[in-house]
Amino acid sequence: MKSSYNKTPTLPVQGFIKKGWNAIRDFIAQRTPDKQVIAIDCYTGTHHSELKLQFSQLEHSLFVDTKDLFISQDEAEALTKRFMTDDVLFGHMSNISLSEYFDPAKLDAACKEISSTRGRIILFGSGAQLITKSDLLIYADMPRWEIIQRMRGQQAEALGIDNSRKPFSFQYKRGLFNDWRVLDRHKRSIYPCVDYWLDTVIPNEPKMIDKKTFYAGMDKAASSPFRVVPFFDPAPWGGQWMKEVCNLDQSIANYGWCFDCVPEENSLLLEVDNIVFEMPSVNLVYTRSRELLGEPVESRFGKEFPIRFDFLDTVKGGNLSLQVHPTTQYVQENFGLHYTQDESYYIMEADEGANVYLGLKTGVDKESMISNLEKAEEGHHIFDAEKYVNRIPLKKHDHFLIPAGTVHCSGANSVVLEISATPNLFTFKLWDWERLGLDGKPRPINVQRGKEVIDWERNTEYTQENLVNRFEIVAEGDGWKEEKTGLHRNQFIETRRHTFTGPVTHYTNESVNVINLVDGEEIIIESPANAFDPLVIHYAETFIVPASAGEYTIRPYGSSEGKECKTIKASVRI
Repeated sequence: MKSSYNKTPTLPVQGFIKKGWNAIRDFIAQRTPDKQVIAIDCYTGTHHSELKLQFSQLEHSLFVDTKDLFISQDEAEALTKRFMTDDVLFGHMSNISLSEYFDPAKLDAACKEISSTRGRIILFGSGAQLITKSDLLIYADMPRWEIIQRMRGQQAEALGIDNSRKPFSFQYKRGLFNDWRVLDRHKRSIYPCVDYWLDTVIPNEPKMIDKKTFYAGMDKAASSPFRVVPFFDPAPWGGQWMKEVCNLDQSIANYGWCFDCVPEENSLLLEVDNIVFEMPSVNLVYTRSRELLGEPVESRFGKEFPIRFDFLDTVKGGNLSLQVHPTTQYVQENFGLHYTQDESYYIMEADEGANVYLGLKTGVDKESMISNLEKAEEGHHIFDAEKYVNRIPLKKHDHFLIPAGTVHCSGANSVVLEISATPNLFTFKLWDWERLGLDGKPRPINVQRGKEVIDWERNTEYTQENLVNRFEIVAEGDGWKEEKTGLHRNQFIETRRHTFTGPVTHYTNESVNVINLVDGEEIIIESPANAFDPLVIHYAETFIVPASAGEYTIRPYGSSEGKECKTIKASVRI
């Protein structure tokens, strides 16, 4: 079967764009008289040397690099120590401001030099806008997934610290718990001031859009269905299904993950004059949260996108690690989070013999299980998962609910559409089947944390009655049926499955809707009032419908016309 999955969905926007360093520099030179201050503020992960080289070629009387005004690396490490903690994986969400990275004496000296300098002044680097008020502000943004790739390639410096030679896990931890928090907070404060946005994801192929084009993209995405850019990653347990369905590189050993809706990490592509401009999709959340999320959801979650869709592919692969997600109380006290990673497994595909591990067997001896997990963590014991955990056969279109505290993992030979709350990294691995990570080293196990959050009342009876295929028909009509499939009463996400051969009317009901085509080749999303352009979606693609869209319809399209299709829709319970 030829794949129709679109890996680079774009949002067409009319506006201004420049491509290439020469064109960008020439435009800035024409735009700014000699006696103006130009600030190029940067997110972490940008290639500092490339940007500095290119912008220093603009004629100038003074060039200031914010790195030269920062406190020392030792001081930066001391500043962030309480948030980094001594844990290998987990820290605490930082509340540091970017201004704290500046050395007061160095900043004061720079400001005096600026005030006495005649001619064009260029301020460059993270926090450039904090040095002094600029006449022109350019922001060099960077999507988180690209930062992660640069971390893996030892090509990304942390904020105020060069840790690019450290293991990826250390770099990611600093980014997640500190740097991205600090820089997102700064970026949110300067959105209204940014005149131009810079995309440098592809080295030496920069693109630049202006403020009007940026907000045209935000307005369009906040009022019409759209897709973010999916990304794919191998895993120790990874499978082969996504290679075919998503048309991926066949030379890669496996793909375990596909993140098709994680706005914190995905990119949003704007297509302007046939040129594709890439930016973090979280910009939409930060600038248009009410239109995107809906007023009730925004009031509860602020400027955070609370729903995540991703695939877990174990076809011809292996079991995921046996794991548990922490309770809300635990993440609030230990990590500074507002909510936890409740989730569910919707089964996209299942080979014969596939299963899921879910909930504890009735009568499990708590002390025995923890003791055996601890021995296994130390390498002195092979943990017998089936002695303690329910192993449940599964089939295509089953739906398993996994509220926090439930011991679980997906088994081999299935594809899971994981529907979950958004916080990432907050999984406590209990047992990893004597397996090494892709780096050839054992993956960190967290029995000590895990045992603090396991809900021992999630036994066999509870699991079967509350967590397995809780389907309920809530509405049906000519050629369509709507079923409630969850989630659990403890979880804030509501899921609905629609089975249809003709048009189905949907309402956002003041919540962002996240939808995946779980069966069928092609559908089209339309506005009855022609409020947005139709969007065509293919099998396995996830798309987002902003709360502001209100009413919309979905129907089979193209090769699927007249055939049965299925979608799964997630929203926030209000």
